[in-house]
Amino acid sequence: MATAERLTFVLSCTECKNKNYYFAKGKKKDYKVELNKFCKKCGKQTLHKEGKASK
Repeated sequence: MATAERLTFVLSCTECKNKNYYFAKGKKKDYKVELNKFCKKCGKQTLHKEGKASK
């Protein structure tokens, strides 16, 4: 059974640039993830964009 390689990414708030959510996805994905998530620092739901995790 072959194991797929996974990369760790982070979702960061577009307003305050706070890194809130970490997730993993496969290497072959061509798209960037953009989701509306709750930001604890802003105190509201804002757009979060994918960036690289510094681990």
